[in-house]
Amino acid sequence: MSPGKQLISLLSAIEDPRVVGRTWHKLIDILSIALFSVLAGAQGWDEMEEWGLANEARLRQYLELAHGIPGHDTIRRIFEVLDPKQLDACLLSWVGQVCPDLHSVIAIDGKSVRGSGSNAKGVRALHSVTAYASLSGLVLAQQRCEEKSNEITAIEALLPVLSLEGSLVTIDAMGTQVAIAQAITERGGDYLLVAKDNQPSLAQAVEDYMRIGKAHDWAHMNPSIFETLDKGHGRIETRHCVAVAAPDYLSELHRWPELKSLVRIERTRDIAGQLSSQTQYLISSAAPDAKYLLEASRMHWAIENGLHHCLDVTFREDASTVRLRNATANFATLRRITLNLLRMRPESGKKKRSMAARRKVAGWNPNYLFELLQLTPLPRI
Repeated sequence: MSPGKQLISLLSAIEDPRVVGRTWHKLIDILSIALFSVLAGAQGWDEMEEWGLANEARLRQYLELAHGIPGHDTIRRIFEVLDPKQLDACLLSWVGQVCPDLHSVIAIDGKSVRGSGSNAKGVRALHSVTAYASLSGLVLAQQRCEEKSNEITAIEALLPVLSLEGSLVTIDAMGTQVAIAQAITERGGDYLLVAKDNQPSLAQAVEDYMRIGKAHDWAHMNPSIFETLDKGHGRIETRHCVAVAAPDYLSELHRWPELKSLVRIERTRDIAGQLSSQTQYLISSAAPDAKYLLEASRMHWAIENGLHHCLDVTFREDASTVRLRNATANFATLRRITLNLLRMRPESGKKKRSMAARRKVAGWNPNYLFELLQLTPLPRI
């Protein structure tokens, strides 16, 4: 079964929040039109309706549409009352079915939809935490931060739904919490966490231990060392990583479950003769393999370029002014599902389109959009 077919099958199982017997349009028809139109470039409810009307004849091959194309107010009301947890569960289940073994490095990070907030109305911008498969570029799951909550709570709520067996989870300093590390290891995963000022005793202990080791040329520490050099656009960047086994005698390390490695990464950048450097310290439950841990650390930032930047530039997420909580969260999930759909069907041939170009083509050419989804027309009597 194609990813598109599996997705529609899962969407069909979502519970309809409307009053039974007082509905004109089937829920799956509304959800499908919303999904297809976002894939084609729709940014709001009006554009969803316009796209549906423009493509009604083609849509009737795949949807019943007993009462035609739903109006934008109908679409909006559905997304306002639909529980975002159902759509999030659909995303999680779908990715688990179509890409079960692509989660070797999972980056977790938070992002706000800036346009969804309003100081005048006292509405806080929607902030959610996303789990991202760094190698495949797919969104695995997301968890929104509740009104009186924060990223730490959202990460703790997100981890239990993820399949972490054999994966390495990377989180920035905000997620360096004992409870989060415990949740990861209990689910069969490993963690790679940054030691910074929010955990001062840990950060100081790791920095002191690695500083003394470096001063003595890592004597008797059996270090794993790996270095990379990147050149391009007048920039030379060196990354030097040292990983050593976590010592048993440092009391500051005892709280961290299954801790095996202390990591020091020094980044040096030369841009037109201007030198800068940065040193980062991390802890991990994975073995002290400098090459593996350095690559995982670099892949963590793929969530910034591969997801957050893509959502803001290609999908214009920050410009969205959908402000009702359920509708904002559901629209955000639609964007992530759409991004996954585009990445699951890589471009072939000599000319490979960018993500933005592929989305434009989907809007200009319905044939391309429906080929991407690989749906089967409904049987007609």
